[in-house]
Amino acid sequence: MSEKQLRVVVLISGRGSNLQSLIKRAAGDLPAEIVGVISNRPRAAGLARADKAGIPTVVIDHADFESRAGFEAALQAAIDNFEPGLVVLAGFMRKLGDDFVAHYPGRMINIHPSLLPAFRGLDTHERALEAGVKEHGCSVHFVTEKLDGGPIIAQMRVRVEDGDDPEALAARVLTYEHELLPAVVHWFAEGRLRINDGGVEMDGMTLMAPALLEMEAR
Repeated sequence: MSEKQLRVVVLISGRGSNLQSLIKRAAGDLPAEIVGVISNRPRAAGLARADKAGIPTVVIDHADFESRAGFEAALQAAIDNFEPGLVVLAGFMRKLGDDFVAHYPGRMINIHPSLLPAFRGLDTHERALEAGVKEHGCSVHFVTEKLDGGPIIAQMRVRVEDGDDPEALAARVLTYEHELLPAVVHWFAEGRLRINDGGVEMDGMTLMAPALLEMEAR
């Protein structure tokens, strides 16, 4: 790997399908190297995906700590050991404290399964169906102290179909997540993105709205 490539650490809690999308792109045209994968769950299936790709893994089990501060101190140390330029939350299911987030200003992003600011938090697909929305989707945003409330970088829209249940909608949204997250990491690796005055600057211009991506034809 070139020394000029962006060093990326990915945080996961589960199966790691978004991690896999990054691994696939990193083997191709993504100008970034995934230098480490960290999970707060020892049995997270995504750890096996990283192992198969030859990516170092670390487990920082939150259950081993008496306080969130202790867990986050250990997590921060593990991340910093990899010296990343970007930290990606890809299905990392722990709320992070203000001091932890402030340690990575403008270099931590999260993928969220809704069209933010709608449906922050958990159970987004159930809530979208209950609300009767016709359009759902996914978002990638910079992580700030506000849960799922950081500046939104990009989104992809997904039509809600008649007869959708939460599982069907979640599965369809997930395929879009696998396109959106690598695209945003690619932009970041190219130096095209940064936080500016609480908003997102791309190619030197402040975005008036999140970038909207379309699913590529297959």
